[in-house]
Amino acid sequence: MKLFKSLWFWLAVIALILILIVLLTSNKKTSEQQPVQAQQDTATGAQSTLSDQNAQYFPLQSYRVGPYAAAGTGFFGGFIDYMKAINAQGGVNGVKLVWSECETEYVVEKGVECYERLKKGLNGAPAAATNPLSVGIAYATLERSTQDKLPLITINHGRTDSTDGRVFPYVFPLQLNPYSEVSAIINYLGQQSGGLDQLKGKKIVVLYHGSPYGKETIPVIDILSKKYGFSVTHIEVPHPGNEQQSQWLNIRRIQPDWVILRGFGVMNPVALKTAQKVGYPADKIIGNIWSNSEEDAAPAGDASKGFISITTHPSGTNFPVLQQIKSLVVDKGQSDLKDPKQFGTVNYNLGVVNGILNVEAVRVAQEKFGHRPLSGEEVRWGFENIHLTDERLKELGAYGLVQPLKLSCEDHEGGGAVRFQQWDGTKWNVISDWVQADRALLRPIIEESSQKYAKEQGITIRDCATES
Repeated sequence: MKLFKSLWFWLAVIALILILIVLLTSNKKTSEQQPVQAQQDTATGAQSTLSDQNAQYFPLQSYRVGPYAAAGTGFFGGFIDYMKAINAQGGVNGVKLVWSECETEYVVEKGVECYERLKKGLNGAPAAATNPLSVGIAYATLERSTQDKLPLITINHGRTDSTDGRVFPYVFPLQLNPYSEVSAIINYLGQQSGGLDQLKGKKIVVLYHGSPYGKETIPVIDILSKKYGFSVTHIEVPHPGNEQQSQWLNIRRIQPDWVILRGFGVMNPVALKTAQKVGYPADKIIGNIWSNSEEDAAPAGDASKGFISITTHPSGTNFPVLQQIKSLVVDKGQSDLKDPKQFGTVNYNLGVVNGILNVEAVRVAQEKFGHRPLSGEEVRWGFENIHLTDERLKELGAYGLVQPLKLSCEDHEGGGAVRFQQWDGTKWNVISDWVQADRALLRPIIEESSQKYAKEQGITIRDCATES
C-alpha cells in the first residue's frame, strides 16, 4: 500500500506511459511515410525487401477529394495498378517502382507544395517524372521542372506550345495537346457535314471551363473558324460548374449546329442535364478529352443518351494489359481502387496508358544509361525516344488501347489523333476510326508561341540536330 502512495512510483508510471505513447506515435509516422510498392514478389511469394536506393520513384500529385475526385481517383488508380503489375513481374529490367501520393485537391498552391516536397526522390530512390493531371499545377511547376531537370508529363492536356521540345525540354503533352484536340473535333464535324468546306455558315458554341485549361483553345478555334467559315461563340462556365442555366439559355437563343463541351468534373453532367431542360439535343454536343468518362455521362441519366465525345483510348477490359493487371493485382485484392466498378473505365484506362508511357520511357532510357534507377534528365531522354509501333503495342498488350506514338526532341506530343464515342445510356461505344488533327497547320502556330516564350524567358532554343 505504501508503494501505491509513493510519489516516485506514480511519476515512474507516468514516465513509462509517455514513453509508450511516443514509441507508438513514432512507429505510426514511420509506417505512413514508407513508399508504396508491391506487397509481394509473385515469382517467389516472398515479402519484398527492396532497398529504395535500387528503385525508381514516381511522385504523385494526386487528388482523391473535391469536385474532380472521380477523374483523379480513376486516373491515379490505373497508374498505380499498372506499376504494381510491373513490379509483380520483376520491375523494369529488375528495377522496382516505388511511389507516394500527395493530395492536391486540384488546388494549384497545394500542387506546388507537393511538387517541392516530392521532387528530390524518396529515401534514395530518384524521381523519374511528375504527372499532376492538372493544367493549373502544370503551368505553376513548368519552370521549376525545367530547372530541376525533372520531366513534367501532361498527358492529353497542358500547355500546347510545350509540344516544341526545343523550347520546353522537360514538358511532355503526350498523345494529344489542346490544339490537336480542337482540330480533330473540327475535322470530324467536317466529315459529318460532307467535307470541311461544308462548315461554312455553320454555328458552333464552345462551352468552356473557367480556368486556364478551358481557355487554352480559344485562339486556335478562332483561327479554324476563319479558315473554314463557321461562326464560333465562346461561353465560359465558372469553376466548378454547378450552375449553367444562363449559359444554356444563351445557347438556345443562338441555336448552334454543335456545342463543343470543354468541361471537367461536375461541370459535365450539369451541362447535359441543363441542355435537356432547354431542349438542346445531346447528340449535337461534342465532349472534349476531359468530358468523356463514365463519370461525366452516367450521373446525367437520360439527359446524356446520345452524347458524343472524343477519346484517345477506349474504355473496357478486353485488352491483354488490362487482363494482366486483373490477374496480378485486382484479383489478389491489391488494386488501388476502392470502387471496383472503376476498373476499365475511361479515367482508369487513361491512368494505365499514362503508366505504360512513363514506364516505357524508363525502359528506353535504361537501354542507353544502364539497367538501374535513373535521374530525371536520363528519363527525359527516354521520353524523347519513345517509338510505339503496332508491333511494340502488341508486346505491351496495349494494341487498340494506345495509339502509335513517336516522340522526338522537336515533338513532345507524338500522336494527335482521337476517336469518337457515343453514350448509349449505360456505356460508351466507339463510332469512328482515328481522326487526325491537322498537325501541319498547327505546327507553325505552336512554334510561333514557343519562340515568343523563349524570347521572353531568355531561353536558348535547342539544336536537336546536334543531340544524340
